[in-house]
Parts: sequence; C-alpha cells; structure tokens
Amino acid sequence: MLPVTGYAEHWSVRQGEALRFMVGVAGGGRYRARVARILCGDPNPAGPGYRETPMPCGIEGEHEGIDQPIRLGSWVEVPAVDLGAGDVPLTLMATIWPTRPGQGAQVVLSCAGSGATLALGLGPKGAFARCGDGSIVEAGVPLTERAWHDIACRFDPATGVLEVAQAPRRPRLDIDEAATAQGAAGGAPMGMGTAAIAAEGAGRAHFDGKIARPRILCGALGIVSALEAQPIPVPIDEAVAEWDFSIDIPTDRIVDIGSGDWHGRCHNLPTRAMTGPDWTGETHRWTEWPPHHDAIHFHSDDIGDASWAPSLTLDVPADWPSGLYALHLESGDARDNIPFFVRAKAPGEWARVAFLAPTMTYTVYSQFVRAGRQAQIAPRAAAWGALPHAPDGHPEYGLSPYNNHADGSGVVMSSMRRPMIDKRVNQFHLMDPDPTGSGTYWIAADSYILDMLDRAGIDVEVITDHDVHAEGAALLSRYAVVLTGQHPEYHTHETLDAIAGHLEQGGRFVYLGGNGFYWRIAPHGDGPWAFELRRAEGGIRLWETLPGEGYHAFDGGYGGLWRRLGRPPQALVGVGFSSQGNYNGHPYTFTDAILDPRVAFLRDGMEDAARPGGVFGDRGLMGGGAAGHELDRADVTLGTPRHALVVASAVVQEASYQPVNEERRDHTWPGAREDLIRSDVTFFETPNGGAVFSVGSMNFIGALPVDGYANPTAQLIRNVVRRFADPAPLHPGG
Repeated sequence: MLPVTGYAEHWSVRQGEALRFMVGVAGGGRYRARVARILCGDPNPAGPGYRETPMPCGIEGEHEGIDQPIRLGSWVEVPAVDLGAGDVPLTLMATIWPTRPGQGAQVVLSCAGSGATLALGLGPKGAFARCGDGSIVEAGVPLTERAWHDIACRFDPATGVLEVAQAPRRPRLDIDEAATAQGAAGGAPMGMGTAAIAAEGAGRAHFDGKIARPRILCGALGIVSALEAQPIPVPIDEAVAEWDFSIDIPTDRIVDIGSGDWHGRCHNLPTRAMTGPDWTGETHRWTEWPPHHDAIHFHSDDIGDASWAPSLTLDVPADWPSGLYALHLESGDARDNIPFFVRAKAPGEWARVAFLAPTMTYTVYSQFVRAGRQAQIAPRAAAWGALPHAPDGHPEYGLSPYNNHADGSGVVMSSMRRPMIDKRVNQFHLMDPDPTGSGTYWIAADSYILDMLDRAGIDVEVITDHDVHAEGAALLSRYAVVLTGQHPEYHTHETLDAIAGHLEQGGRFVYLGGNGFYWRIAPHGDGPWAFELRRAEGGIRLWETLPGEGYHAFDGGYGGLWRRLGRPPQALVGVGFSSQGNYNGHPYTFTDAILDPRVAFLRDGMEDAARPGGVFGDRGLMGGGAAGHELDRADVTLGTPRHALVVASAVVQEASYQPVNEERRDHTWPGAREDLIRSDVTFFETPNGGAVFSVGSMNFIGALPVDGYANPTAQLIRNVVRRFADPAPLHPGG
C-alpha cells in the first residue's frame, strides 16, 4: 500500500458545489492536504515545466488519516438464508468451470449459522467440503482447468458424516474425474444464517472461474442423486436456495428462485452474462436466451467499489476558474495527488472554448500493470521530482482492461472508485520499454492544451466525458468550439450521440489525438463510475473476448470496435485508427489543400511553413515529432466526408509501424505503405455552419510545447481555435 493515496468521488465538480475525497493512510496517522490549479502537469524539464497555482481552501492543512483497506476478489454476499432446523442433511452444490484449480483452497459456496460453517470448494486435490470445526474431506482427484464440473457436499447431522462428490460434464478418456469421499465432522450451520458464493465469509478464499446454479438443499436427497439432478430442478421441498445467475444480469443483484427470497449482491464487479454449462453456440446474444448465459466469472483480483470512507469534502468556491486541479497529499516524505476537474456552474458563460477531458479513457487505462515499469521509471522520476508510482509496484489497487487476470482471462471491468495511481499530475509515464522514452501521456500531456491556451490568452472551460455522457449535446452546445485530449479512445453510445448531435447542430470540434472513438464501453447501471469492455472481433487488443461472450452484461449491447458497430471514427471526425508503431515521432508535410480558400485561416502567422511541401511538427516531447505511435487516416469508404480536405499528412516509414488488425485481410495488407501507414490532418465543414479539425496522431500533442509553444504546430492549433470560436459560418466553397 502507498503511505498516502486516495480517489475522488467524481472526475468533475461544478463551481459552488462539493466534492468528496476518500483518503487512505497506511497504518493511520496524520497527513497534509492542499489544492492547486494545474496549468501544466508535465514534470519533463525539456517542456514548459510543471506549473500550478495554489488554491487556498477549507481542507488545506493537517488531518487525521485512517487506514483504508483494499479487498480484491469478487464474490456474492447473501445476507440472510434459512438453513433449517439442523435435523436433516444439508447439501451445497454448484456447477463450476475452474480456471486455477491447482492454486490452493478456493471456496465456491459457503454458509454460516448458529456458530457453525459449511463450505464447498476446490483445491489441488479436487472438490472439498469443510466444516468450521476444521473437518475437511477431499475428493482426491484434481479437476480439469476450464472444463465444466458438478460438485457437491453434504453433512448429515444424524450420522455426523461429511461427504463430497464431483463429476465432470464431459468425461475425459485419460482420467476418471468422478469421485466421492466422506469423513466425520462436527455440527453444520442451522437456523437463520448467511451465505457467500465464490468466497467464504466476508470475502476469503476467493474462487477463480465460472459458477452456475449454486444451491443449498435441506432434505434426504443423497449426494450422488444431487449431482445427477443438477441439470434439472431438485425437489422443491428440499431447495432452501437456488440462485439463478441468468436473472437480472445487468445488475449486481443475485436472485434466489428457491423456496425463499434469499437474494444476494455481487461485490467487486464479477463478469456476468457468461456462457454456462448448457451453452451450445446456437445463440451468442444473452438477451435472446439468458439460461444459456447463466454463469458468472469470478476472479480473485477483481475490484469494483473500494468503499473507502469519505475523508475530506471540498466546497469549491464559486470564483475558482474552470480547469484541471489536484488535491495534493503528504504523509512524512511520501506524497500523492488526486486530479479532478472544476466545471463552470453555468457552462459557456465565462468561456466559449471547452476542453473535453477523456475521463472514460483515463478510467479504462487506470492501473495498467506492466512488469518492471516502477523500477524503470524510478531514476527519471527522481531526477524530475515526479511521482514515482506505477501500477506494477502496487497491484493491490487492481488491474486495467489492458491486463489479464491471474487466471489468464481478460480484465473486463474498470472502476474509478479506487486509487488510480497512474492517472496523476507531475508524474513520469514511461510508455515505451526504452528507459530514455517520453513521459508525455495522459493528464500530463492533455494539460499542454490548457497551458497553451492560457499562455495565448484564450479562455477555456473544462468538461469531461462523464459530463457529456450524462448531459449530451445540450452541454456541448453551450460552447463555440470543443477540443479533445490526446487519446479519447473509449466511448459510450451516449457520448458519440452527443458529439454527432452537436456537429449536426452546427458545433465545431477539434480532435487533437490518435486512436480516438475506437472501442465501445458500457457504463454500470448505477452510473459511469465503472465500465464494462468486451473486446469482440477485431482491433488492437491484448486479449480477446471468448465465443458467446461478446455482448455486454450491463446493457446487452454488442461489444468491440465502433467501426464494427457501424460507427467508424471517420464518420464522426474524418479520420480513424490505421497504424501503430513505437513511441517515436515524425514530421508532417502540408499538401496542396493547405492553399484552399476554405482553410485560409490555418495559414495565419505561419506563411513560411503553411505551403505545399512545407514541413512542421518535426520536433516534440514524444520521440521527435508530431506524427507517432497511433496514427489515424482519412478514408471516404469508412465515412470521411467527400468534401473533407486533408491539409497535411505524415507517411511513416519506420519499420515498427504496421496496419491495425482490422485493416488486414491476410498476412499482408492491400495497397502501398502510404495507403495505411499515415496520419492525416483533416478539415471539413458540417451542417449549420459547423466544422471539424482532426490531427490523427497520439504524438501530436507532444509537439505543442516546443520552444514555449512558439512553433508552427502550436500556431496551427491556435489558428483553428480562434477561427472556430468566431461565430462567422464555415461552409464548403468559402
């Protein structure tokens, strides 16, 4: 655990409203807090330098901190269940698909009552039954990884015998996995008690894998008969609880269809709408036949809402400017900060320019664990005075959907209700294995936009993806021009609808990144504090969704690329992801289109460079130039408007740059290198006097601060912002 860290209740807060912070101090103790407005969050001494303005407020000073635990691992809590009078046998049973069957004791179903416990689980010796007196019975035959098995345990109070049994759904030819065992044990739970699924008690001995149809029975049914009855309902008079995971799939609620209403609640966002033991491949969309998707995949390293207690409440003064802020925390020599954004109370009244912070993408990438990074960044972070934290040094805060779980499955869920230690200001980010690589990424990079506009005297307000998801095009319409950050990759239907609607109504939009508007995400039913990501079909991805599991549980919609869902980025902003390579940058060359009268405003103050064949963006803080890492190109077949102007391009010859997966048809790709391995700076007008300007490069933002923003790349963007803020119509032909 970090000595001091925390997270904010929301990514943004309006002027005059309150924002709560959850702060944890390892072992408890005093900590210091202060708030600053961040003008440039990048500590790189080759750039503008870290720049902030202290903002005195009511929470500044020393506070008494508490230790706030992180409890990883998903499970289901059943707060009440009637376990009977203890005069008949008690049976626990479930169908499981284990993913780490050899990794110690994992509890599948447990119950407790009257001071006694009973647990059904698995370990290296197969299924086991365990009573609270320490009695344990093991089947003695290991279970097969990623295969469906029925398991059950039974305690008979009349004889004091504890039994366990297991049977594979698809028998192997080399091993007989079916097994039973029994032994003596103490008393079993009875009366009103509690139950847990995929863990024991309050989240111990977590299970890794899929579970379907967990049940508790009270009656004479023998354990072998219980296993044989798994595919069909057991006698109703024996079913104490029977949890059907195919009901209420979009929620955290677990429904009991047994004799009582012993419903449960999921903790730490396990993955629902997973294929169950009866799935045949006939249906892939769980909403068409939920019983075939009646499994939940639990992971011992899942995390959802950390549920930390609120520590500080910031009452944001009404006169604080809209912008990027950070709560700075110190405890001894340790420090951390929690970024947040202050919105205008009345959007658009103070500034007609808005920066749209890609907070959904920040959330998805948060806690991206890459082995060895904390050690790699330590020398540079120390030299720069930057925060040295990296997720690989603190996996206790969970993982990112760019990681795999301990069981090898892809991480589907992301949450902002936990410390996100790699989404900070004044932090060095090593995005390339080369330890001399750039630290320009995320919030630090996006702050270049705010810093540049501030230095140019251009007023700007900040809004977030989360705000747009909630308020739609009506929020965007309050501004003359909206600018994105470096990497707005992840979006919901609501955010894309808002941007498209804004453009249709005459809005003006500046896309300053690369690989934007790429993946679909689905927000949690309680709001976008958490997102679900199914990586179905193509795309650049570190893991892929398994067959039958491509539809989101949260909303039933198909997951994957917006391009595959009929909404390619080209149709929204004119360019879309085409190529990826190492973190090195390359220059742009202006095309003949730069002389078109429609874009005369682009040439203001940069006549020497803004000519056909003129070069710009040859220097930057990300590997040398403005075009790099992830590149977007125009393509009318994917929706780029036919009247769009490609005013500059960068064709990258460096060997690491290759087409993205969705551009390939076989091991080659169609056409010449310049057809795909390029970034296009693109302009086009939209209905009702609107327009879009897109740069299509992850590295572009890193070229803005060169020479204190006195360079052609920065001048180009300032020209766009000033012209787009001018209400005079923009239209094809003049």
